[in-house]
Amino acid sequence: MAVKKYKPTSPGMRGRTGSTFEEITKTKPERSLLIKKRATSGRNVHGRITVRHRGGGHRRHIRKVDFKRDKQGIPARVAAIEYDPNRSARLALLHYADGEKRYILAPIGLKVGETVMAGSGAGIRPGNSLPIANIPEGTQIHNIEIQEGRGGQLVRSAGTSAQLLGKEGEYATVRLPSGEVRRVRQACLATIGQVGNPDHGNIKLGKAGRKRHLGFRPAVRGSAMTPRDHPHGGGEGRSPIGMPSPKSPWGKPTLGKKTRRNKRTDRMIVRRRSKRRR
Repeated sequence: MAVKKYKPTSPGMRGRTGSTFEEITKTKPERSLLIKKRATSGRNVHGRITVRHRGGGHRRHIRKVDFKRDKQGIPARVAAIEYDPNRSARLALLHYADGEKRYILAPIGLKVGETVMAGSGAGIRPGNSLPIANIPEGTQIHNIEIQEGRGGQLVRSAGTSAQLLGKEGEYATVRLPSGEVRRVRQACLATIGQVGNPDHGNIKLGKAGRKRHLGFRPAVRGSAMTPRDHPHGGGEGRSPIGMPSPKSPWGKPTLGKKTRRNKRTDRMIVRRRSKRRR
C-alpha cells in the first residue's frame, strides 16, 4: 500500500492524504459474509450514552472475520484482497477446498492465488495459523489467542506484529507492539506474518468532515465548559486545570491514571509496555 497526495484545490485538500488501494482486488464484498450494522451512536441498551463523541458516519456492513481459524487441515485459496470499513487492516477472502468461504486478516506478502492453511501441520508462511508451540522463536506473528479456542484477540491492527521471544514449559514469551512482554500458552493459535496496510498511520484526514464520515462527533475541551458541565470549567479568562489532578466530566482522575484492575492475569505480564515516546 502507498499513500497518495491530493492537489490543493481547497484548504481541506491541501494537507489531505489517502490510500491508493492498490492491493485491493475486489470492490464488492462477499454477500454471504455480511451482517447489517445498526448505528448505536455510543448508546447502550437503555439509550444512555456510554461512549461520547460517536454518531453519524457512513452506513456500513459488518464482515464476519474468522479470528478463530478453527477450520484446520483444509487448504484454502486466497480469492481476493478486500477493503473493510470497520477496521484498519485489509481482509483476505478464502475459498476452502470443501466450498466454504471465510474472511481473515490479510498479512503483508499474501497474494491472490496462494494457499493458506490452519493447524499444527501448516508451514511457516504468511497467513498460516499454527499453535505457538509449532512456531520457531523469533518469528513475527499476529492474531494471537489468549485462551485456546477463543479466537485471536491480540495484534490485529494494520501494520502490527508481535515477536515470539522464547518458550519454557507450557508458556511462550511474546513481545507485543506496545513493548509489553507477555506470557501466552503454547497451545494458543497465532498467525504467521505482519498485518497488512502498514501505511495506515501515515494518512492525514485533512478536514473535520472526513472525521465525521468515520462516525466521530466533535469533542469539546473541559476548560471551555461551565463548572456545572465539567470540573475544568469556569474561571475568569483562561484557567489552568488545577490540582490535585485532571478530572473526567464525572470527577474521576484521568490523564495518566492507571485503570488496569485485572490481578488474575498480572502474572502473565513479564514487562510492562514502554512509555509513550514524545
